[in-house]
Amino acid sequence: MSYDAYQSYQSTHLNAQTAQASPVQLVLVLMDGLLDELARTRAHIEARRYEMKARSLEKCVGIINGMSSALDMDRGGEVVQNLARLYDYCARRLFTSGIEMDVGPLDEVTRLMSQIRGGWQGVQARHG
Repeated sequence: MSYDAYQSYQSTHLNAQTAQASPVQLVLVLMDGLLDELARTRAHIEARRYEMKARSLEKCVGIINGMSSALDMDRGGEVVQNLARLYDYCARRLFTSGIEMDVGPLDEVTRLMSQIRGGWQGVQARHG
């Protein structure tokens, strides 16, 4: 499959996933995309593909910033404030990973985001 065909498939699949999605489902779609991109970033760092690593990190930080900007800081209370701090921390760790070409901080972010994703899955299971 060519890269363009794959991109077209991914775009169509994403549109189908988000068309009728609840806010929690949208967060899970974003988390899945983030975790996929983190895995690609790791491969780029290991292979020393500098430009591809930079593009992947930019996508990762963009997803994290998007999730952070969607937080309702006025009504979310302490949980939302803590989540915002965690997102900020993860973005900084990704910056460190990219600068140092070190997968350690990247793996840390992957673990943290996987745990957060699990929390969102729990919310979805409880509230549909």
